Amino acid sequence: MSVAGSAKLNVEGFSGEQLDAGKGYTMGNQLTFSGSGELDNGLTVSLSFVQDNGESTFDSHSLTIASDTMGTLKFNAEGGTTAANNIDGSAAGDIWDKFDGLTNASGQTGNSLATTDSVTATAGDNSFLYTSPELMDGLTLTASYAPQASTAETRASGTGIGVTYTGVEGLTVKFAKADIVNSTKALSGEQTVMYASYAYGPVTIAYSNFEGDLDTADRDYELTSAKISYTVSDELSVSYGMEDAEQEGATSDAEYESLSLSYVTGGMTISAGMHEAENANFGTASNQDIEKWTLGASFAF
Repeated sequence: MSVAGSAKLNVEGFSGEQLDAGKGYTMGNQLTFSGSGELDNGLTVSLSFVQDNGESTFDSHSLTIASDTMGTLKFNAEGGTTAANNIDGSAAGDIWDKFDGLTNASGQTGNSLATTDSVTATAGDNSFLYTSPELMDGLTLTASYAPQASTAETRASGTGIGVTYTGVEGLTVKFAKADIVNSTKALSGEQTVMYASYAYGPVTIAYSNFEGDLDTADRDYELTSAKISYTVSDELSVSYGMEDAEQEGATSDAEYESLSLSYVTGGMTISAGMHEAENANFGTASNQDIEKWTLGASFAF
């Protein structure tokens, strides 16, 4: 087993009407314990545990069994992944999630999508994710399974299926459907994810669409996201992203924009960003318009 961590220092600040949040400083506070080896029968077995700050137990742990001919089967004892949320984040990098946990005097949270219980819905504990070997040039499949909870009438098991294609140079296309398995049947449903990106020279364009269909009325959502990135040089890159979140029965769509840059020098990466949320809680009140800036440094040694 080996231990890996990262050296990071970040600061962020917010502005907005009646906003109850100031500057916040954070640093890397997570360690990953991992190990792997090849068995006599050709299978490769990997084990991973994550220790996060403030957690008395391991935050995430998994066992992976893989072979070139059979593919990869991953058992997540905690923090499982579905075929849908295995497509990691929106095209613009989940701008909406950068406003997580904000509150102001009027009580709006600033994290409009967190209330849907589905955008980041996982397979939960003791779940499986399978990834096939390459079936043809650039084509792989994923499948997920979340077991049924102890109370059958409130939560059923969930499955998912996904496909990834990278057979054209610079192009990545992903599609997946998976059950949303929550603590009650009313908050469960189905998630559909589409993602595409294309890189040509120093420019990369990405687009994604996430849809959630829940059994509870006025809980369905759709998140559309796009991003364009430009690599100025080996050291400097800049990107612009936008997201539009629509929730059934809401007064208005929530809209997000983000401008960020990254600069690498001598093993140090400096990142900075300006992020903006408009109608963050699906309403038009002025206190739902929020701005955020971020500045961070990470060190490789």
